Amino acid sequence: MNRAAALAAGALLCVAVAADSLGWRAPAPLRDLPQSRLQVVTDSGRHRFKVWIAADDASRDRGLMFVQELPRRHGLLFLFDSPRITAFWMKDTYLALDLIFIAEDGRVVNIIAGAKPLSLEPLWSAGPVKGALEVPAGTAARIGLRPGDRVRHAVFTAAAPQE
Repeated sequence: MNRAAALAAGALLCVAVAADSLGWRAPAPLRDLPQSRLQVVTDSGRHRFKVWIAADDASRDRGLMFVQELPRRHGLLFLFDSPRITAFWMKDTYLALDLIFIAEDGRVVNIIAGAKPLSLEPLWSAGPVKGALEVPAGTAARIGLRPGDRVRHAVFTAAAPQE
């Protein structure tokens, strides 16, 4: 790809990313949560996300319940005080989501793609995790995410974000 084409592709990507969140207002369940940015590193590159943080019992219990829309490159990062095997369910969650379970060092333990909305089926981590990232369904496939890839955020040891 020549330089002009690469610059044009980059400009289009920036416009697409900006358009994802233009005019979108975070729904009430997310507005009081802290926000952060993280990177997911795959063979296809570094993928940046804006996330809300669910780090206490109340916000973890609520999750994305009743949220009707979540823009691309946005998500909810659940954090636990210590690594644990955990399960999620989709009760009162209207969105199809990908669940990404993350070890203490930022390594992706397992991925549950396209979790079915409103389901009571437990969705388990495949081992102890420090966090779980919920993103719109199809995100993991779009970025080529696989177990063993890395999530870079200050909460994961040896995985702090790099700009």
